Amino acid sequence: MQDSKSVKPKHHFVEKADDQLSLSDVNGSIEAPKDGSFWRKLLAFSGPGALVAVGYMDPGNWVTSVGGGAQYHYVLLSIVLISSLIAMMLQYMAGKLGIVRQEDLAQATRARTSKTGGFTLWIITEFALMATDIAEVVGGAIALHLLFGWSMIASVLTTAFDVVLLLLLMKFGFRKIEAIVMTLIITILVIFAYLVALSKPDIVALFGGYLPQLQAVSGHGPKGVDSPLLMSLGIIGATVMPHNLYLHSSIAQTRKVDRKNPEELKEAVKLMTWDSNIQLSLAFVINSLLLILGAALFFGHGDQVGTFGSMYNALGNKEIAGAVASPVLSTLFAVALLASGQNSTITGTLTGEIIMEGFIHMRIPMWLRRVITRGLALIPVIAFTLIYGGAEGKLDQLLVCSQVFLSIALPFAMAPLIYFTSSKKIMGEYVNPRWMTILGWITFIVLTGLNIQIIVNLAQQMMGA
Repeated sequence: MQDSKSVKPKHHFVEKADDQLSLSDVNGSIEAPKDGSFWRKLLAFSGPGALVAVGYMDPGNWVTSVGGGAQYHYVLLSIVLISSLIAMMLQYMAGKLGIVRQEDLAQATRARTSKTGGFTLWIITEFALMATDIAEVVGGAIALHLLFGWSMIASVLTTAFDVVLLLLLMKFGFRKIEAIVMTLIITILVIFAYLVALSKPDIVALFGGYLPQLQAVSGHGPKGVDSPLLMSLGIIGATVMPHNLYLHSSIAQTRKVDRKNPEELKEAVKLMTWDSNIQLSLAFVINSLLLILGAALFFGHGDQVGTFGSMYNALGNKEIAGAVASPVLSTLFAVALLASGQNSTITGTLTGEIIMEGFIHMRIPMWLRRVITRGLALIPVIAFTLIYGGAEGKLDQLLVCSQVFLSIALPFAMAPLIYFTSSKKIMGEYVNPRWMTILGWITFIVLTGLNIQIIVNLAQQMMGA
């Protein structure tokens, strides 16, 4: 009989989370078949990759991708490709760390740093999550405004109630959440595939865009628009989200794996890699479609599609989008934007729980966690909405500024991940091969440098404004 003293008091809002598995309620909760075909096993492992892929197609990426196509045709498709390959490498490291060590990145980092260091990293990562939430609020609010004609302040306030939707989803089990996220991803994919098919892009120029070109890193562009280098920095810098690395290292552990069985552990890492790469390939396709849509419909009108609202209006304007323009296309665009925002909400909430438990060993109810996070994100959005009278352009500027926090937080997530997975002492036989370690550190240096450049450019723009 269990000692009553060992039972955790249920009435406490804040509980210690020492010696807890990452996302303990769902850790190892999904059975994976021991026998059967490769595809049957892959199906059982499919899902975590979808939740990770959401971060690579959130509303924060849309303006940059569509604007890149509208301003520089298909030239920046090579940047989308490179960004996706970087994402696949880093998410592989994160998922592998979770499965092999049965630690998420927050737990692994906290275990190897001081209490003060762990608390500092938690604060930095919390700011990054708030920045991500701001992008979700802005994207979701603008989508509601465009679809239903509500005032911007009403749309912003409505996004606060997505916590109810999320809590309802959690009651259905983690597998159901994965299925809903995958459904929303497919919805976004189908909508943009349809929009691109109607736009009839230049296929030869399209595939040629995936070949790296010097123009993609040129510091000079036409007057009145950002240079190709700045657009490339925006695409790359916004691609790898720090919270995704924490998320994947945790949800990769939702499958039940016998870690004492070397063959089963090895197969679990392989299936995780397949799932991650397949889903990130879908994210790559969606980001490509965003840029292709900008190139095929809006090329030459880059200065007129700088916001979500202007993209929505342009899709219904025959002078900009041509003969295919119609209100239906505009509506589909807004629906995809709303789906993207809701997807990001789900993953952001899960990550919040992961980093709080991992870094400071504390746990609070998910509804309270969600209310606090969304409440803090709403404050600047509501302030901007009221001060500027609901001007969408100002909200889009807030969204861009929120990406600065993500840029600052990225090195603090990437460096530990690369270090841990490149250590034979920590990973054993699952240590990164030497070429991956070298490539990982080069990527870290380049991405950190690019993000610093984004911050500098943004500061210069703000000072010059």
